[in-house]
Amino acid sequence: MWQRSVCVGLLALALGYLCVLGPELPPAALRQLSASLLGTLRRARSLEARTVAAWQAAIVRPARGWARVAVGVNACVDVVLSGVKLLEALGLEPSDGKNHAVLHSRQDLREAFAHFMERGAAAERFFSDAEAFQDIAQTASEHPAAQLYVGGNAALIGQKLATNPDLKILLCGPVGPKLHELLDDNVVVPPESMQERDEFHLILEYQAGEQWGRVRAPAANRFIFSHDLSNGALNMLEVFVSSLDEFQPDLVVLSGLHMMEGQSKEMRQRRLMEAVASISDIPTDIPIHLELASMTDQDFMSNIMHQVFPLVNSIGLNEQELLFLTQAASGPHASLASWSGIPDVGVVSDILFWLLKEHGRTAERASDLTRIHFHTLAYHILATVDGHWGNQAAAVAAGARAAGTQACATDTIDATKVFLKAPLEFVTSHTEAPAKISLNPDEPVVQWHREGISFHFTPVLVCKDPVRTVGLGDAISAEGLFYSEVYPQ
Repeated sequence: MWQRSVCVGLLALALGYLCVLGPELPPAALRQLSASLLGTLRRARSLEARTVAAWQAAIVRPARGWARVAVGVNACVDVVLSGVKLLEALGLEPSDGKNHAVLHSRQDLREAFAHFMERGAAAERFFSDAEAFQDIAQTASEHPAAQLYVGGNAALIGQKLATNPDLKILLCGPVGPKLHELLDDNVVVPPESMQERDEFHLILEYQAGEQWGRVRAPAANRFIFSHDLSNGALNMLEVFVSSLDEFQPDLVVLSGLHMMEGQSKEMRQRRLMEAVASISDIPTDIPIHLELASMTDQDFMSNIMHQVFPLVNSIGLNEQELLFLTQAASGPHASLASWSGIPDVGVVSDILFWLLKEHGRTAERASDLTRIHFHTLAYHILATVDGHWGNQAAAVAAGARAAGTQACATDTIDATKVFLKAPLEFVTSHTEAPAKISLNPDEPVVQWHREGISFHFTPVLVCKDPVRTVGLGDAISAEGLFYSEVYPQ
């Protein structure tokens, strides 16, 4: 760090000396020397500082923004605390990790937490035993280190969008008294959406390098679990759709389908069919964004892909959900069991391309899906069908900026508190002749095209000491949507 400061100081001194000698030098020589020194001075800044400066120039408001956004349907109160501290408070000893699709006991919780902590991966699970969950939730909420926040993808997206005073936000979900107290004043909750008791979700966080027994976390992340029946049954979906007539939104954001995994297979399938009918009732001139979340049932994911994706215009997801999608439908790179480190950009690009080609709008298919916002720790990609969305360079940069500010809990990105983790070189595909991209921090939004689909890529500046990882994906998607513009068709 001090070498860079010395370099900058010497360059500044050289520029000053040039100004003094200026009259004695030929104009052409003076211009060449000045340009060379200024270029060197610019490069002497950190990669992170150069990226932040370039984003500031790239992030511009769309020509036609949103005015009223309706968000539904999962909402709860998040109880956030260290996963290791909660497990210790519950008297649970460290153990080997094991994945569980549904948690039935404290033993399942212990094994599932260890499994995902060891991978540094986010996950969300349903806890089937109501009484056992209430005991765990009470221990968690009474822990001195516990913090209570707005929770649920819909509520988090609504809360993030509400920070923009130009927007009016409608939130529909199971809103109890504590959640209502935590919501921004700019969020309107229909009376039919209020209920007497809050739904609580337990968010077990861990930091990069944190250890529990022999398990060591490679990255900061969180493990979420709940016994949430209101959100699990999508109880507020019909209320949400019926409230749109009066609210008249120009954007609808939908989330919570993943919560149905805790239901029986028959109940889940019936409720999904009812959800499809409700979503179909939303006027087609109102764009719909669907936010995905962690799931484990491939058949259910496949049903959502075939029945819901064609009804929405945009989806948001992370690397775990993207890989699960292609595995559920035997798409490209479906044989990949899990990501090893930073997800390969070419692999991600291939899967995004396949999703839009197989499930998005084409000349032969009536699907409404034209946009996917992919986010992972090190970078983001926005993939869009040409002719439907604008301002996506600004949108992907804004989403990445939101990741840095929210994780570090700062209003703006402090370049000394973040680091560039994205690959500086990558290929754009592994299934066709790829382009090779070299990342330039002075132009951090990279664009490429493939058969009528545009890709916008930008790195993320990862927070060195993250304050809170919960809701990061929701904040990213909300910010990306805020800066997006949909073209009338």
